[in-house]
Amino acid sequence: MKMRNIICSMLAVGLALTWAGCATEKENEAKLEGSAKVSRAEAEKTALAKVPGGSIKEGGIEKEKGKVVWSFDIAMPGTSDITEVQIDAQTGDVVAVDKETAAQEAKEKKKEKKGKEEDDQKNEKK
Repeated sequence: MKMRNIICSMLAVGLALTWAGCATEKENEAKLEGSAKVSRAEAEKTALAKVPGGSIKEGGIEKEKGKVVWSFDIAMPGTSDITEVQIDAQTGDVVAVDKETAAQEAKEKKKEKKGKEEDDQKNEKK
């Protein structure tokens, strides 16, 4: 019975820390959006103009090389490649346009996931 209580307590703490990490990530994203002068809709329009016929697979706001940017992964019909377009959230200028193969995209997602897991571990230690 004692072991069951310990396990339940550990699970509860783990869930609480996971929830706190998600809240922190959402708070950071909200701060970045609050600092943006260019709306997501405007940035999407600019990004799609760079990839005619494409559709946004995923996107969001992030800090990249010290700059707040809207970043969009744009898919094209008939190919598994992705075009990543970054728009400066302050000026609306196109910062970068990069083509990624499906393999490169998967590798990037894995790297991002690993980075988030490391951040979660750091938050747990605090």
